Amino acid sequence: MDAEDFRRIALSLPGAEESSHMGAPDFRVGGRIFATLASQSQGHGNLMLTLEQQAAFVEEAPEVFVPIAGGWGRNGATHIRLAAANEDVLAGALRTAWKLRIEKNAKPGSKNRGTAESIRKAKKTRRQR
Repeated sequence: MDAEDFRRIALSLPGAEESSHMGAPDFRVGGRIFATLASQSQGHGNLMLTLEQQAAFVEEAPEVFVPIAGGWGRNGATHIRLAAANEDVLAGALRTAWKLRIEKNAKPGSKNRGTAESIRKAKKTRRQR
């Protein structure tokens, strides 16, 4: 797998959009990041996971998954070594990060509760003008 495979699979997820954060490609749902290609020059994609998910992925396939160094990694951010991953592993990992972001977006008090809520708010704002 490579960065283009990562991009293709990430964008195949419902509501996923490509954007950029600090000059690096990222993938968002409901306006919030679930994965990036910030480390593509090192052959990695990055996934935003929980610590529990990160531990499970690393335990299952340490040749594919590694925590990102520093505070990001201690919060669940995880590299996926693209050359070591196959299509099923990459798709499953991206789907896990995407689903986690969807769940977080839906929580009450979330800054962005997801695409449907964003659309409703935008329509309401336009009607009030």
